[in-house]
Amino acid sequence: MDNLIEIVSKFEIHEKIADVKPMGEGLINDTYKVFVDGCDKPKYVLQRINNAIFQDVDMLMDNINKVTEHIRKKNKNTLQFISTKENKLYHFDGEKYWRVMVFVPDSITYQAVTPEYSYIAGKSFGEFESLLADLKEPLGEIIPDFHNIEFRLKQLRDAVAEDKADRVKEVQYYLDEIFKREEKMTLGERLFREGKLPKRVCHCDTKVNNMLFDKEGNVLCIIDLDTVMPSFVFSDYGDFLRTAANTGAEDDPNIDNIDFNMEIFKAFTKGYLEGTKDFLLPVEKENLPYAAMLFPYMQTVRFLADYINGDTYYKIKYPEHNLVRTKAQWRLFEKAEEKEELMKKNIGY
Repeated sequence: MDNLIEIVSKFEIHEKIADVKPMGEGLINDTYKVFVDGCDKPKYVLQRINNAIFQDVDMLMDNINKVTEHIRKKNKNTLQFISTKENKLYHFDGEKYWRVMVFVPDSITYQAVTPEYSYIAGKSFGEFESLLADLKEPLGEIIPDFHNIEFRLKQLRDAVAEDKADRVKEVQYYLDEIFKREEKMTLGERLFREGKLPKRVCHCDTKVNNMLFDKEGNVLCIIDLDTVMPSFVFSDYGDFLRTAANTGAEDDPNIDNIDFNMEIFKAFTKGYLEGTKDFLLPVEKENLPYAAMLFPYMQTVRFLADYINGDTYYKIKYPEHNLVRTKAQWRLFEKAEEKEELMKKNIGY
């Protein structure tokens, strides 16, 4: 731990560091609790930045700094990062990148996806977007084309053209079904080019466990801000429902387990519309059902492209894992598609 204490000492912390311990249940982790003298509770959090995924660390931390400063100016709770003694937002030790933030005391996270927590998530992530709707400083796209379905379809076409693992012939049904819906599912990108759909500051990783709660169940703040970047509101809305409204597992081998849970949809949508009421445009609101379909569609495309490429991106547990994921995501898409009119009716269209 001496090395970690030395890393913490590079930051503007004026107390004496007493100890640094892994967060979690003793698992190998790159997030640590930092204790200072005279306090039995953690005071700070030390975290290694995953620069394999987030390769532009300057952009990443600049994005986070702009977002948290903007929220703080509105007297709302947000994460607080500590600068280094050289007035930087991270420390590079020659191999790894590190950051330090203030530990949020007496806070808890939840894993359960229930209608109650889905409503809270919808409202909280909607309010997060609302707080940032008037942010004038530009943010960088930390993962370029992350939720760009046209880009993902191009990746699929490239995979099919190369057919590296000789798998195209066994997945032709899914390819036909995907490309049959291409025009419908690329609507967002077309609306953007036509100047009808804006990009917002979005979280881009909307999960129940990316909110900190106090012990009374109130949301303290949104966490895990690494993916905050410009995107369509469809990103925050659709990606949450892709996981939360799925009655099965993302890689469920039994697709009969999979349905699109309308109770979760209704609860999350109710909260989201409340949280975004100050800025959401009619074109964004009326296309929320499209967003709910877009994300299982996009994830199908990504899993299938990786399967065709010979499993080079996603970690797999067995040879057909990406194909099983593809089939499970496609079933979720079909179930959401079946409920499109119900979803429209629920939001008033």
